[in-house]
Amino acid sequence: MTDPQDVTLRVEPGGRLQGCCRVPGDKSISHRAIMLGALAEGDTRITGFLEGEDCLATLKAFRAMGVEIKGPEHGEVHVSGVGLHGLKAPQRPLDVGNSGTSMRLMAGLLSGQAFDSILTGDASLTRRPMRRVTEPLARMGARIRTSDEGTPPLHIQGRASLQGVDYRMPIASAQVKSSLLLAGLYAQGQTCVTEPAPTRDHTERMLSGFGYRVQRHDGCVCLRGEGRLQGGAIDVPADISSAAFFLVGASIAADCQLRLEHVGMNPTRTGIIDILRLMGAHIQVENPREVGGEPVADLRVQSAPLRGVRIPPELVPLAIDEFPALFVAAACAQGETVLTDAEELRVKESDRIQVMAEGLNTLGIQARPTPDGIVIEGGSFTGGTVNSHGDHRVAMSFAMAGLRAQAPIRILHCANVNTSFPGFVDLAARMGLHIQQQDIQQQEGGA
Repeated sequence: MTDPQDVTLRVEPGGRLQGCCRVPGDKSISHRAIMLGALAEGDTRITGFLEGEDCLATLKAFRAMGVEIKGPEHGEVHVSGVGLHGLKAPQRPLDVGNSGTSMRLMAGLLSGQAFDSILTGDASLTRRPMRRVTEPLARMGARIRTSDEGTPPLHIQGRASLQGVDYRMPIASAQVKSSLLLAGLYAQGQTCVTEPAPTRDHTERMLSGFGYRVQRHDGCVCLRGEGRLQGGAIDVPADISSAAFFLVGASIAADCQLRLEHVGMNPTRTGIIDILRLMGAHIQVENPREVGGEPVADLRVQSAPLRGVRIPPELVPLAIDEFPALFVAAACAQGETVLTDAEELRVKESDRIQVMAEGLNTLGIQARPTPDGIVIEGGSFTGGTVNSHGDHRVAMSFAMAGLRAQAPIRILHCANVNTSFPGFVDLAARMGLHIQQQDIQQQEGGA
């Protein structure tokens, strides 16, 4: 994996976003396509696969467990499924880099295997809490050992006798829900997960697409163990989380007119659009259609004067990954924006509430973190140096701030941008952002 200390982004003031583009494939769907394709019977052909480091880490892990995977080549991957019980014991710990999605989902999947395994990752991931996944899995009979602090590596004992569970999640989390459902594939009886608020439902949709019976009703998802998955074709739409940076950028800068193609419009992921529209953004949804069980559309966005809002709590789980970008929008809005009920942001790749507040303050914006959110007063970006703390979404969000800055913005520790958005700098520059990437040698040379 790339050292997140190696890359700095420099954004010059001004610029405007114009034209038409397609951002990379959806990361959440790409992860799940590899996992379920590996556990299916028969072959699975994936198109639009995100060739970022996180998804490649998932692919590499399943190769290490004996799954034949061809590609990726231009976003196409062929997976020869081995069935639910066909995985083989890996010869060494499975290193998933910076990918919390890989670790949390695979913790459930590996709990049902006949072999022992170890899940580990990079320095950032091994500091992130895992008990919110390992504790409900333990209720099913999983045997997982963490560090004393509840962090990775995860030592997972095989040959556990898993039992179905009826679990009510205290905090809405698609990763926890998905981990339990994947463990439920190997459990005796029925596994049900009830959410306090809707979260992304890609796992449920894809399980159904692979022919596995899933029941859904009033925020509860249930399945029975020991069924079968059947391979097929999956077309991965463009990731709305990656589109979010451009939706914000084209909203905050003057004279912008941008069209984003083939964007995934899963209703559990469109909170970014709903919140931006509440703030006054001009976003049009065009050519809505369904591809492989997932809704897709083209999005047209143009410049608009934004206003501060109190973000409705029911929209928080539907935009949980997009809040760093939304914080930049809030900084450009007139008045105050208030976010609550977003504790989960503190346990992402970084403490996104604290890290974004510090960066916004550095750039001249009044931002006050709270235990479960943030209060941002709209203002003007100055310029300066901010630290992304190796968090790809933080880095890309501050890059878009350059569209409204009065002086250059330098963003440190940005190599992990490639975990979710390979080619971000080139695409953003092509669309009109004045951005350059500097590696550590360039910085030492006096950039």
